[in-house]
Amino acid sequence: MNELFKALSDENRRKILDLLRKGDLTAGEIAEHFDISKPGISQHLSVLKHAELVYAFKKGQFVYYSLNSSVFQDVLKWVVQFNSRGENE
Repeated sequence: MNELFKALSDENRRKILDLLRKGDLTAGEIAEHFDISKPGISQHLSVLKHAELVYAFKKGQFVYYSLNSSVFQDVLKWVVQFNSRGENE
């Protein structure tokens, strides 16, 4: 869970997740939306993969990144449960 919150704490990583909501993208396509280096984008993608928020798959010559929506569902359940406990106390 700590990796998840670390990944979500960075504005650039949140923007990457937002871009991936619209569909799968390569690292190069993601980088077009930022004013940071491609190695910087690569590092952000690595953090997101480690937190299991995105996954990568090879398609032809390119590696595509995709949103792992099941993790978001798990986080949402956790938030709802956390909120419910707070209201009952």
